[in-house]
Amino acid sequence: MSLSSTATQILAQVPEGLTADEYKAAEAASSAGFAYGLAAIGPGIGIGYLVGQAVQAMARQPESAGQVQTTMFIGVAFTEALALIGFVVFILLKFA
Repeated sequence: MSLSSTATQILAQVPEGLTADEYKAAEAASSAGFAYGLAAIGPGIGIGYLVGQAVQAMARQPESAGQVQTTMFIGVAFTEALALIGFVVFILLKFA
C-alpha cells in the first residue's frame, strides 16, 4: 500500500475491504471535497480584500461612497461566481 493511498484512507476514513467501485466512490468524494475546499479559498480571500479596499475608499472619500459600493457589489458578484463554479466542479467530480 502506497503512502498516498494510506493518507487518503486516513483522511477519508475509508474502511478496509471495499470493492473497487466502492473505493472509487470514496476516492471521488474525498477528491471532490478537497477540490471544493480549494475553490472556496480564492473567492474568500478575494471578497475580503475587495470589501476592505472598498471600505477604505469610502472612508477616504465619503462623497463617492455610493459609486464605490455599487462597484464593490459587482466585484463581489463576479468573485462569488468563482465559488459557484467550484461548487459545480465539486458536483461533477462527485457524480462522474
